[in-house]
Amino acid sequence: MAKASARHILVPTEEACNELKQQIESGTDFADAAKEHSQCPSGARGGELGTFAPGQMVPEFDKAVFTGNVGELQGPIQTQFGYHLLEVTSRED
Repeated sequence: MAKASARHILVPTEEACNELKQQIESGTDFADAAKEHSQCPSGARGGELGTFAPGQMVPEFDKAVFTGNVGELQGPIQTQFGYHLLEVTSRED
């Protein structure tokens, strides 16, 4: 069974998500940005979500995790919770 590990940053607007994406792509540490800006409790852990299987996250998030490249910053990804920046840290298919 497939499984993946990922980290994310959840913010309320697409604009905030795009601003953080630019900052991270310019060298800001992902974990530091998550601790400062994420509205998800995982922000306290640098955005770490742990390991999960397909179907355990909302569909938009699931699709990005299980089809995107490992180690690549993805987003903004809109879900019912807001806008996410996402990095898949590992995946086994």
